[in-house]
Parts: sequence; structure tokens; C-alpha cells
Amino acid sequence: MDYETLRERMVAEQLAGRDITDEKVLDVFKKIPRHLFVPAAFEKNAYADYPLPIGEEQTISQPYIVALMTQLLRLTGKEKVLEIGTGSGYQTAALAELAREVYSIERFEDLAVNAKNILAKLGYTNIKIKTGDGTLGWAEQAPFDRIIVTAAAGAIPKTLLEQLKDPGLLVIPLGETFSQVLTVAHKSNNKIDLERICGCVFVPLVGKHA
Repeated sequence: MDYETLRERMVAEQLAGRDITDEKVLDVFKKIPRHLFVPAAFEKNAYADYPLPIGEEQTISQPYIVALMTQLLRLTGKEKVLEIGTGSGYQTAALAELAREVYSIERFEDLAVNAKNILAKLGYTNIKIKTGDGTLGWAEQAPFDRIIVTAAAGAIPKTLLEQLKDPGLLVIPLGETFSQVLTVAHKSNNKIDLERICGCVFVPLVGKHA
């Protein structure tokens, strides 16, 4: 299949055709081979406008949502980012393209290993992945300029807010099991302001502070 053409069409129609306006983000999504991050059975659907299963009852989000969350982080290339939920590693790759370094936590060992292997083959050297409870954050590496949570929670885990720099941004889906609102938490002067972006559906965040 002509994946490069499919990728360019995805960016033009699904991302730029909506509200992804950051040229750096658009360039990154033109570059990353999304088909490498999905199971072989779904490669032909890798650039379609919907999520796909990746095992362990987890999914790779639709391209638009991954791009939107990336854009909302407002990355400049200098940031240290914490990602909760490595999943396939696709979002991780986008973050690594736009940030200084990325620390990612995945609770399923097989997904973490698979993501590590794909990202290593693609040549990324600014990513560290570990298996564990994402709601605990990564205290040894804190604080973080940005935090992104790729699973849904009823509230932002306090631990993650404590590990977020001031000022800093945290992006997370907040809400009930089957319906959430993609939310940006702005931390400034020890205060948290929430900016609600749009409706979304993510798998639930699991962990001690979920």
C-alpha cells in the first residue's frame, strides 16, 4: 500500500481539514508511519478516522485526537514531558518529535515492550518507557513541563498535579466511563484552571489514584 499518500491524505482531511493548525504538529503527523504502530491485521486501516485495537483491551486513538492532544500541549522543543499510557507508542513518537525528552508509563508489559521496540527501530533516543501505575507518575524524574494522560479519569490524580511544573500544562480526558471531555489543566501560581475542549471517549485510567 502507498502509506505515504494515505498519510498525507490523513493530515490534509482529518487534521488540517478540522482544527489542527500548528504547522509543526501537521509536519510530524506527515512523518510518523502510523501503520507500524498497529497490529498487522489492521495496517490497511491505520490512517482511517477511527481508533483501532492494539491488544489488552486498549486502543490507538483516531489520528485527529492524537494530533489535538499534541497541539494542546503547546510544545516548543524544550519541554520534559510525562505521558501516562504509552499504548502503541504512536502518541509517544509525536511527543518525542516536538519535546526535549519524553517519559512514558504503560501498565501492560507487552504493550510497553512492543512500543519500545518500534520506537527504537525508528531511531528515537529521547524516550524512556517503564511499566507501572501511571497514576503514581514518575517521581524520580519530576517535575515535568507537560503531562498528557491518554486514559479517562473522573478527576485529575493529585500526584500528577504535584509533579507538574508551575507554570505547566496537563491534558486529560475527564468524565464518566463512556463519555468524557478533553480537558487542559493550566497550572499557574499554585492554582489549577480547567479549559474544556471537546467531547471524547477513552479507555478508563486504572491505578491507585484513578
